[in-house]
Amino acid sequence: MAMYWDPFRELDRLAAGMLDSRQGPRVMPIDLHRDGDHYVLSADLPGVDPGSVDVDVDGQLLTIRAERTLRSNEDVQWLAHERPSGSFLRQLTLGEGLDTAAISAHYENGVLSVVIPVSEKAKPRKVEVQTVAAKSENPQVTSGASS
Repeated sequence: MAMYWDPFRELDRLAAGMLDSRQGPRVMPIDLHRDGDHYVLSADLPGVDPGSVDVDVDGQLLTIRAERTLRSNEDVQWLAHERPSGSFLRQLTLGEGLDTAAISAHYENGVLSVVIPVSEKAKPRKVEVQTVAAKSENPQVTSGASS
């Protein structure tokens, strides 16, 4: 098998390995959009065991955790090892007007989707405009203007 060797790519890989030596959680890429009366968050988590995905809501803080374990085979000689493994973490502060009790999530084909509904009190609504009857018909109603 012929392989193309790029010394700059190899230096980048080595530098990334040395500089990213932290054992803490890695960040997962997300997309977030509004679809009608709810928000949809999509997080890319390919290769993650669905049992390791954890979604928590604490007040206005949404936390997503996941774990991708490295396939360990002691007899393997790695030629390229670019896919990150370990813990992944993302935290978002949710704004007011969201129904945090009704948040739902599902994981399919390596993508976690979290649906965050807008609360009923934050949804746009129509306000009825009332008219004031003539003073002679209803003496108790005033126009609200002060003199």
